[in-house]
Amino acid sequence: MTDNATAGPAATAAPLPYDAVVLAGGAARRLGGADKPGVRIGGRALLDRVLTACVDARTTVVVAAPRSTARPVRWAREEPPGAGPVAALAAGLRHTTAAHTVVLSADLPFLRADTLRRLLTALGESGADGALLTDAEGRDQPLVAAYRTAALRRELDALAAAHDGLTGLPLRRLTGALRLTRVPDPHASFDCDTWDDIVNARARIREHGHVLDEWISAVKDELGIDLDVDTNVLLDLARDAAHGVARPAAPLTTFLVGYAAARGEGGPEAVAEAARKAAALALRWEEEAAEAGESGGPSAPDAG
Repeated sequence: MTDNATAGPAATAAPLPYDAVVLAGGAARRLGGADKPGVRIGGRALLDRVLTACVDARTTVVVAAPRSTARPVRWAREEPPGAGPVAALAAGLRHTTAAHTVVLSADLPFLRADTLRRLLTALGESGADGALLTDAEGRDQPLVAAYRTAALRRELDALAAAHDGLTGLPLRRLTGALRLTRVPDPHASFDCDTWDDIVNARARIREHGHVLDEWISAVKDELGIDLDVDTNVLLDLARDAAHGVARPAAPLTTFLVGYAAARGEGGPEAVAEAARKAAALALRWEEEAAEAGESGGPSAPDAG
């Protein structure tokens, strides 16, 4: 059963603790059998992008054959392999213990941690069995959703008893028995089923409004850095260093700020404090240059 009420976009309450199950073992027939979880969008594998979004999960289970990933996960496999999403979900749930489970496909290039927090908040406030995203056409996306783990296990057991197992069952057999609330999000619900979808995703992350965040996220994944900082602070510092000192000073100064923060506490506050000090120094350089220009520079009579 479904509840047609739509959850609001705001997430006011603290998100619920959760485990994550990522289904990454599909055949990708519409991609000609390509390794879809390994396809790169913005330099990062689709699976790694999804794993970054569920970094707050207590346990993350990926249902697929093991592979190299950007962060450690637990691996599971449905029996037999290729038995379908319902069987895969059941296999993943065997490794979870949290009262709430986020269930995700491995082909969501625009998924973010704050999207999962919104889903969990909607689940907690609604009292429903699950909260799922809807796409631009209003269609349910049950593989971008947060569920009450007990409700999933209850319905999976019922399906297994009724059908002598879970092999080949469509996901709607499971979700149709759950009471659901919905969170509209055409951006985060976008999935990559075809090569056209992949081309579209690669183009969208390079748009002006997204490219900087995408690049920073990719660099942090590549370097194994799990640190959220105010990028505006660093951009302002780079501008001040370039304007007040010299253009090459911008990247070198931001590097030194990061190095100084790492030697200290290493958190966002340390980065902000180091950036503040460096920005103040750049301002002093600019003021001195202005004063030197007004006085005529080193050739002035009082230059010594």
